[in-house]
Amino acid sequence: MTKLVLTVRCKTGLGLVAAISGFLADNGCNITDASQFDDAETERFFARIAVTAPDGATPQSLTDAFLPIAKARAMTFQFLEEGARMKTIIMVSRFGHCLNDLLYRSRIGALPIEIVGVISNHLDYQKAVVNQDIPFHYIKVTKDNKPEAEAAQMAIVEETGAELVVLARYMQVLSDAMCQKMSGRIINIHHSFLPSFKGANPYKQAYARGVKLIGATSHYVTADLDEGPIIEQDTVRVTHRQSPEDFVSLGREVEASVLARAIHAHADRRVFLNSDKTVIFPASPGSFASERMG
Repeated sequence: MTKLVLTVRCKTGLGLVAAISGFLADNGCNITDASQFDDAETERFFARIAVTAPDGATPQSLTDAFLPIAKARAMTFQFLEEGARMKTIIMVSRFGHCLNDLLYRSRIGALPIEIVGVISNHLDYQKAVVNQDIPFHYIKVTKDNKPEAEAAQMAIVEETGAELVVLARYMQVLSDAMCQKMSGRIINIHHSFLPSFKGANPYKQAYARGVKLIGATSHYVTADLDEGPIIEQDTVRVTHRQSPEDFVSLGREVEASVLARAIHAHADRRVFLNSDKTVIFPASPGSFASERMG
C-alpha cells in the first residue's frame, strides 16, 4: 500500500466531504486520518486527508482521476506522498541558533524537509553548513546592491527547485517583489514583542519594562513587515530573578522551537492560507517520528 495525503481548498458547499470520501473509496483508498474546516466567515472549505492507496496508485494517477470532481466544484487540490521531504532554502545572518537547530532536526529526520542550500550575507556559518554537505552561498547585501543580491538569491531558489524559504534570523528586509513572487512560501521567525519593543535589543527593553512572558512568532512573509499570516507562537514565563542575558537565552530557545514547529506544519501540508489568517490541522500519527536520535 502507498501512503498519500490529499489537500483540498474550495468554496463552501453541500456534499464536499461525501464527494471526496466517495472518490477515495471508489479508488480503493482507505482514509487513515482526516481533518476539515468550514469557515463560515470566509465561506471557504479546507481539508487534509491521509490515505493508504492500492499498489499501482500514484499521486499523478489519482490527480487525473479526481480532476472532474475538482473542476465541478472549483477545488484547488494536491495528492502527495505522505512524509515527502520539501526542498528548503535557509537564509541566515549572524544569529545561528535557529539555523543550527534546523540542521540538526533535518539530519535526524525530525522535519520533513531537505535543506538544499543555505544563503547568508555573512560567512559566520559557512563551515558548519558545508561540513554537513550542504551548499553555502555567501551573498553580500548592501543598500546599493540589494536588487542584484535578491536576483542572485532567487536564482538559487529556482535552480535548486526549493519549495520553501526559511528566514532563520535573516536580518535583511525582503523587497515587495520577492515577497509577492514567493507568497506563501517564505517563513520568518521573530520575537513576540513586536510592535511593543522594536529596534535594537528587544529583550533588554522587555527586561527593563519588567515583562512576565517572552515568546516568539513564526509567520509567512508579506510586503507588510512582520504582519503576515501567523503559523505558530509560544511563550515562556520569566520573573524578576532573570537577568537580561537570561531573557536573550530563553528567547532564542523559544524562537528555535517555534520556527521548527511552523516549518513542520508547512512541509507536512497542514497549513492553509485563509485570507489574512491560517488554518492549521493537527499532525497525523507518526508525523513527528525521527529516523534516528543523533
